Amino acid sequence: MAGTDPAERAAELRALIEHHNYRYFVLDDPELTDAEFDDLVAELARLEAEHPGLASKRSPTVRVGGEASTLFAPVRHASPMMSLDKTTSYEELIAWGARMERLGAGRSATGDPAEPTQGSAAGSKGLRFTCELKIDGLALSLLYEQGTLVRAATRGDGDVGEDVTANVATVGAIPRALFAAGGPASTGESLTWGVPSLVEVRGELYMPIASFEELNRRQALAGSRQFINPRNAAAGSLRQKDPAVTASRDLGFWAYQLGAVEGGPGFARHSETLEWMRKAGFPVNPHIKVVEGLDEVDEYCRTWQDKRHSLDYEIDGVVVKLDDLAEQAELGSTSRAPRWAIAYKFPPEEKTTRLIDIMVSIGRTGKATPFAVLEPVVVGGARVSLATLHNEDQVRAKDVRPGDTVVVRRAGDVIPEVRGPIVALRPEGLAPWRFPDRCPACGGRLERAPGDSDTFCVNDGCPAQVVARITHFASRGAMDIEHLGEATVRQFVEAGILHDISDVYYMDYDKVATLEGWAGVSVANLRASVEASKRRSLANLLVGLSIRHLGAAGSQLLAGHFRSLDAIAAADADTLSRVDGVGPVIGASVAGFFAAEANRRIVERLRAAGVTFEDPRSEALPQVLAGLSIVVTGTLARWSREQAEAALKARGARSPGSVTKRTTLVVAGRDPGAAKIAKAAELGVPVVDEEAFEELLERGVPDS
Repeated sequence: MAGTDPAERAAELRALIEHHNYRYFVLDDPELTDAEFDDLVAELARLEAEHPGLASKRSPTVRVGGEASTLFAPVRHASPMMSLDKTTSYEELIAWGARMERLGAGRSATGDPAEPTQGSAAGSKGLRFTCELKIDGLALSLLYEQGTLVRAATRGDGDVGEDVTANVATVGAIPRALFAAGGPASTGESLTWGVPSLVEVRGELYMPIASFEELNRRQALAGSRQFINPRNAAAGSLRQKDPAVTASRDLGFWAYQLGAVEGGPGFARHSETLEWMRKAGFPVNPHIKVVEGLDEVDEYCRTWQDKRHSLDYEIDGVVVKLDDLAEQAELGSTSRAPRWAIAYKFPPEEKTTRLIDIMVSIGRTGKATPFAVLEPVVVGGARVSLATLHNEDQVRAKDVRPGDTVVVRRAGDVIPEVRGPIVALRPEGLAPWRFPDRCPACGGRLERAPGDSDTFCVNDGCPAQVVARITHFASRGAMDIEHLGEATVRQFVEAGILHDISDVYYMDYDKVATLEGWAGVSVANLRASVEASKRRSLANLLVGLSIRHLGAAGSQLLAGHFRSLDAIAAADADTLSRVDGVGPVIGASVAGFFAAEANRRIVERLRAAGVTFEDPRSEALPQVLAGLSIVVTGTLARWSREQAEAALKARGARSPGSVTKRTTLVVAGRDPGAAKIAKAAELGVPVVDEEAFEELLERGVPDS
């Protein structure tokens, strides 16, 4: 901080770090994200480096973490559970490699430099590394005597942790007894050996993402406060006085390090210890990879930074270790971290910021969605000032209030969301937020039906709904009318040119030409685009009508079955619901839509305007893709994602959201998901472009 005395700032930082260590390790109730805490430690380390007189053996920069809590009996580790130095760039990786080489890493047994690794700009002396995903969980030490689990402990401050044996014994992923395993001896020979008399295994306890979401769903139903993230949920699930609570939570474990071993063979490489742990019954992450040189390390890190969301658990980086155990021993450690390992941290996807207000938006079906207005913060590489809060129940379960400090998450392309408040930082007197009973756009009633999680504005003439419905009608997934985006629709509604979707075909173009931003050419382009939209498919028209619960896939099914809008409108709810893939909810909604007088009036105006009501293309589509599994990713030029998936399903294919070994091929548009493309390459699944996709719809997959 400019103008601040270094000694005063160092003291302030140490106090802050000690406070947050206590919140994290003892209370299990952190006030900062990991990235924000790391920033404090990094700032203190820089100050101590620039002003050596400020350094202290008691500084948090030379200690591992906070003290153990008093909830469980203390356990002193046989050897410290150390922290890791961190890096965020290729340049810092090179600097780390250079430091190890200066300390002697990469030399042969005779002391001579090893052969260089061809094509590697770093690690030029042939250093070999094990790259492991850095699991965002809770570090554990597991001690086995004569093959039986006798003690499990948390990391604590690195020297002393907590005895959580009873709770860990309920975690199915952790073996209570070890298998006799065959492992390579230090001589390189294969040696089958029995269970060692004593062995310590270290690893990470975590909660899968799906389990975390299900746990929060149960918390919400029970009226309990939700967990902010899977790491917080895993820690809270483990540190329970009643082991039965831990047993009720779905916890996983990845083993990543051997500690003390008595009565077993020596190992030459860290990768050999991982293989032994796997054979002894421990889950070892399948994505661990041994690489040559720091160029390959960097490639691994970049790959998993892109693929991190393809996993069913959260990672926040990669741990890189020298594979040679003799070199590890030679390099040794500082007071807090080994010199032979480093953590490559990914850009943070969670930040804290202040919740300024909670507001409600009204969608095209009248759905009222609460959203957070935030002090702007950069999360996941993007500036975020708004984030979704989903619905009334979610706001209540998360108990977020205007004025709170909240955790905001933005993962990849996912819409930003508020994970939850940091209650310890809540100002006194903040009242719980209450969902309004009046629409913010029109003042009409907001209603929530019994058993429904969503709230709706019941005024069909609500201006927010009108703008949203017309905008949706003109969108690419519906009637695909260029030059009629949300801003233009709002301009036309305010000018009295548009009142509902049918008005799109009765616009006064002379009046449009008088509005700001409109002239001869732009008006002519708009008119041509509106005229072209009259020939869109029946399925597109159904999507554009904004019928609640009816999406692109359901529209394709109804269009293919009935082949005309009049036939769909004449069908009752029971007839509609019997269409394969439609069901009673959609059937009742569609029937209710066409029963409403206002909607029938709009339909007749669309008919009079010449909009196509029949779709011969939907009749008896050939099942050229029957039984195939085709994944769509990225942005297609001529198809929305929903349209593309519906077209595949109409021809007999399945269109799941993820790539697996059962996937037939992947259709990739602009900016495809990196994780899906990487998974396709890994599994040998073909990837095709939009032109090939349209060929598939016509002819199916070629025989060769």
